[in-house]
Amino acid sequence: MFIEPNIKGGRRGWIEVICGSMFSGKTEELIRRLKRAKIAHLNVEIFKPSMDIRFHEKNIVSHNENTIPSTPIENSKALLLMADQVEVIGIDEAQFFDEELPEVCDQLASKGIRVIVAGLDMDYTGKPFGPMPKMLAKADFITKLHAICLKCGNIANYSYRKKTFDPQILLGEKELYEPRCRNCFQLKE
Repeated sequence: MFIEPNIKGGRRGWIEVICGSMFSGKTEELIRRLKRAKIAHLNVEIFKPSMDIRFHEKNIVSHNENTIPSTPIENSKALLLMADQVEVIGIDEAQFFDEELPEVCDQLASKGIRVIVAGLDMDYTGKPFGPMPKMLAKADFITKLHAICLKCGNIANYSYRKKTFDPQILLGEKELYEPRCRNCFQLKE
């Protein structure tokens, strides 16, 4: 469980990263934290990659159908242009952003902004995904969430692709992916 730091002497920024496999609750946790920030009357802006239109063109939507309005953007540099007077920034599906995302988030945190980033830490092959390894290195706080393996019921931290396709990025849900534990992921069946 993430505990927000008690800041004395003014506003200080930091980076929180929520990571894990598909179906582990990353977006749900991101939405929960952002809604709490809004309850605290903080100025919150929420972003997602423009390519992610699975559930909604603009809103961020969890698998539990929790939703929060967001702004789709093409690249991480857009965050710097849209961060005026913002106290908290939420970013979903961070693995789909460009490699500059960690540096942009670092700049935002240095300006006193709380940056909350959610994304897959590994792709369907079990390799580090997009800018997430560097995001984890830059993070002040990390929350790794786990799903339940659909093969054996153990804790899952891999996103297994059920059908063979070449591209690393292939948007899909339960029809293409399922959470698996380490052992079941390695079986590839």
